[in-house]
Amino acid sequence: MAKVTRTAAPWLYPVPPVLVSCQDAGQANIITLGWCGVASSDPPIIGVGIRPERYSYDIIKRSGEFVVNIPQASQVELVDFCGTISGRDADKFARCGFTALPGQSVQAPLIAECPVNLECRVVQELSLGSHDLFLGEVLAVHYDEQCAVDHRFDLARADALVYAFGGYYRLGEALGRHGEWVRRKR
Repeated sequence: MAKVTRTAAPWLYPVPPVLVSCQDAGQANIITLGWCGVASSDPPIIGVGIRPERYSYDIIKRSGEFVVNIPQASQVELVDFCGTISGRDADKFARCGFTALPGQSVQAPLIAECPVNLECRVVQELSLGSHDLFLGEVLAVHYDEQCAVDHRFDLARADALVYAFGGYYRLGEALGRHGEWVRRKR
């Protein structure tokens, strides 16, 4: 099979676009990030890549905490807005009609309208080039009761949003569970 080769780029796709909320000195902001992922499961660590010139960068650097809010596909317009307009120019909570909920473990607010919220404390920061990587230990996880079936989180009910190559997509069909095919072959 023929392959096309191009210049090096971070072609990991799709990625979850997340709304990262932060607060310092009473001033809250939201930034949309596509560079977000799991870095460790024990302890639970989430990594977020942020350009140093972004408004939220200094807030997170000073406060040492943030909340990863996972939006729904139905919120794509708000996700795009929070990634396009700077917090220097707009109160994104007010403009988007988001409700700021107090965190259990951090001062940064949770976004009530997002089905999942991960409260994080920065444990390490790495300068990597265009972005700095903030590694945040997950201190608390919150999810909407409407996203649960039989006391388990149901991804289909969360209406998951993904991002790839400059576009937003709704996550598709479930194909199976981890280890299912190995168990079938026994």
